[in-house]
Amino acid sequence: MKKSTTIPLTPLQNQGKYLPAYKRRYHMMAKPSGSTCNLDCNYCFYLHKEQLLHQERDKGMSDEVLENFIRQYIQSQDGEEIIFSWQGGEPTLMGLAFFKKVVALQQKYQPKHQRIENDLQTNGILLNDQWAAFLKEHRFLVGISIDGPEEMHDRFRVTRSGKPTFQKVMQAIETLKRHGVPFNTLVVVNRINARFPREVYRFLTRTLGSTYIQFTPCVEPVDFKTTAPQFWQEDTIPLTGSRRAKPGDLDSIVTDWSVDPDDWGTFLTEAFDEWVTHDLGRVQVNLFETAVVQTMGLPSQLCITAPFCGKALAIEKNGDVYSCDHYVYPEYKLGNIRAHKLAHMVFSERQKTFGMGKKETLPAYCKSCPHLNLCWGECPKNRIVRAPDGEEGLNYLCPGFKHFYATVKPTLEKIAAMLK
Repeated sequence: MKKSTTIPLTPLQNQGKYLPAYKRRYHMMAKPSGSTCNLDCNYCFYLHKEQLLHQERDKGMSDEVLENFIRQYIQSQDGEEIIFSWQGGEPTLMGLAFFKKVVALQQKYQPKHQRIENDLQTNGILLNDQWAAFLKEHRFLVGISIDGPEEMHDRFRVTRSGKPTFQKVMQAIETLKRHGVPFNTLVVVNRINARFPREVYRFLTRTLGSTYIQFTPCVEPVDFKTTAPQFWQEDTIPLTGSRRAKPGDLDSIVTDWSVDPDDWGTFLTEAFDEWVTHDLGRVQVNLFETAVVQTMGLPSQLCITAPFCGKALAIEKNGDVYSCDHYVYPEYKLGNIRAHKLAHMVFSERQKTFGMGKKETLPAYCKSCPHLNLCWGECPKNRIVRAPDGEEGLNYLCPGFKHFYATVKPTLEKIAAMLK
């Protein structure tokens, strides 16, 4: 990934000259409010971007940048479906009027042969009947961030004054249900809720009625606010399994709220057991669904468990484009849509090098792993420890993933056989 930062922003040689059977497809997470948010979650990986990127706090995405982005995003793709993802910070801070402009501009530039969909990732605090009616009318899929039952959710997800947010999120979910707005749940699995996998899973499926769940592990190096992924000091990288490769140690490489690798493995294993026992075929869980698909020999449904990445980029409120949502650092900036065509940045030698780096930088320990076809080293931003032989580039979560895949492999094979 680091190698890509030295590559010139040169369009791929065949860019724009595809055969009809080849489709230009990619995904971009738009951040119209930048890092601005109405919450102050302890573990947020994005709030610090205001200082890092020198953002203006009270200024969101301009009409000029918005229209430029929507037009170029549509024109640079050939697939039957184009998905706009609105994130933050907190995107609802832009207000309903902004998203009405979004829909109008999408309709203005939408080709007849393509379908446009929108998804909105939100903390839910500002959602009310007006928002819900709009989201329902325009078929937005809503992602709600919630970390489990009240005491777990409120441990880290608090307002800027330190007040709990659980009850407000529950009100938002009830509002969405009342208006028939489809929603999924995103859980940041951290050092606390990771110890209660069954309680978290049952809360999501039985209390909330969530039928699509995303489990996202919280892994944050202690210097994540200033140091870009792969730019870590080599002499500070610990061995996997050592005390520095776990949260809680005074000299740990990660923050105190990061999930423990072993707890991550237990969390996935027990949640998987709940899913298979009670909800197989009814509830979708991102990491479990793709594990089944990959066991069948089909491509991964997620970038983190695919051999390559680089097709899920991020655009900031001022039009700056970055190689990935988790690589929004100056080192990984591709350019700005005011100065460069979006297609030239996405389908560039630099972005290609970034995406290919996911596989090319795997340590030998990964390449010899029996679970390689399910994991592929997970997200490169989490490759912050050394393998047992001392080689750099091993994923911090490796012990947990190995436990999970080894435990559920027989069940995955049975499910895969049933579906073939």
